[in-house]
Amino acid sequence: MSWSGFKKSVNRAGTTLLQKTGQIERTVDREFADEEAKYRTFEKECQTLQKDSKSYWDAMKAMTAAQTRIAETLEIFYGSADRTSEGAMAGHAYKRSVDDLDGGFGRELDLPYRTAISEPLGKMCAYFPTVNEHIAKRNKKLLDYDAARSRLRKLIDKPSEDPTKLPKAQQEHDDAKEVFDMLNDQLIAELPQLLDLRVPYFDPSFEAMIRMQSKFAEEGYEKLSGVQRYFDDSVRDDYAAGQLDAQVEGVLQEMRELSICGA
Repeated sequence: MSWSGFKKSVNRAGTTLLQKTGQIERTVDREFADEEAKYRTFEKECQTLQKDSKSYWDAMKAMTAAQTRIAETLEIFYGSADRTSEGAMAGHAYKRSVDDLDGGFGRELDLPYRTAISEPLGKMCAYFPTVNEHIAKRNKKLLDYDAARSRLRKLIDKPSEDPTKLPKAQQEHDDAKEVFDMLNDQLIAELPQLLDLRVPYFDPSFEAMIRMQSKFAEEGYEKLSGVQRYFDDSVRDDYAAGQLDAQVEGVLQEMRELSICGA
């Protein structure tokens, strides 16, 4: 930081302190405050959306990977008992189906998701630091303006013997006000425009996400439906009637009767 910048920082810190003690009047712009509040909400929502979209995709990848591992274990369970049984064939068909789903997920959905959803979110969030710099600069210039106005009022209320001080203070006041007004007006005008653009900007990403979810669900249903043919038609009816629960409980009872599982 240059010496000039250091002095400005010190002066602004002093102005802030004097405003807190009520010795310098603080300018309050309700219109800017409202627009900044809306922008801050938008900024927070976008950052949350970016984080959640990554968590969602990571969870999807973890789910397909876990599903593949489950299928591998089931295939081993059934295959080691009787490779010709319907259960073994169902386990093999399930393994083949989830392998196809996992491969298709990485091959057909990963790149489109990053291109249509992750990258647009990242690009939008990348603008926030720049916008925040403009807001911070506006706030610094506001402190300069408030300080210049305070100095001018003091000279008006209590004129100095030096006739050059009042014109100088007036000029400093006018210059500070001009700079502040320019930055303030720019933000008041453009912050709402930024927020208005969020819907057309995110529309394609939202549509892409729905299409990808639908595609994944449809392909999952299509592939896993083929596994059902290896099960007896009565299984679905037995499940609806609660009979499968009784069957499982019966097997558990047989396990309890084994000496190594008994108390």
